[in-house]
Amino acid sequence: MPSLAGESGSSHQLWSKVTRYGPLLIWMAFISYASSDEFSSLNTSRILGPLLSWLFPGISDQSLAFAHFLTRKAAHFSEYGLLALLAARAFRSSSRPSLKTGWFSWSLLLIVIYAFFDEFHQTFVPSRTGSIYDSFIDIIGGFTLLLVYRAYVRRKRKLSTE
Repeated sequence: MPSLAGESGSSHQLWSKVTRYGPLLIWMAFISYASSDEFSSLNTSRILGPLLSWLFPGISDQSLAFAHFLTRKAAHFSEYGLLALLAARAFRSSSRPSLKTGWFSWSLLLIVIYAFFDEFHQTFVPSRTGSIYDSFIDIIGGFTLLLVYRAYVRRKRKLSTE
């Protein structure tokens, strides 16, 4: 029969994994949800169109369409930027040495695979289209935030050794 200390240790390990990987998995689920009909261009234009028209009275239809396009692309960039930060956080604090030391590469690999998977998934949603270009925006967003995070980690480590 396991001791209470053993049970406490294993529940601590489980809780540690949940807090490490839970936010990452939840965000990945949100990205998949955002690839559904709910976030199609038609549906987001129903929200962004009136908002932009209110913020910029007299905006032309062409400018409105361009602003909507840019907003959607910025969303791709930022949602994968957040995915990068959550992946880096999870992998850097992993108990597995290969994940811990290779956190940058593992995070980037996850971003690339998930970006292509996400766009492939959209090809099955009638109101969506899968785009290799959107995958590249996703990857660039994730890669950019990984670089920023790595610079932050290095700077923090350098300051702590001085």
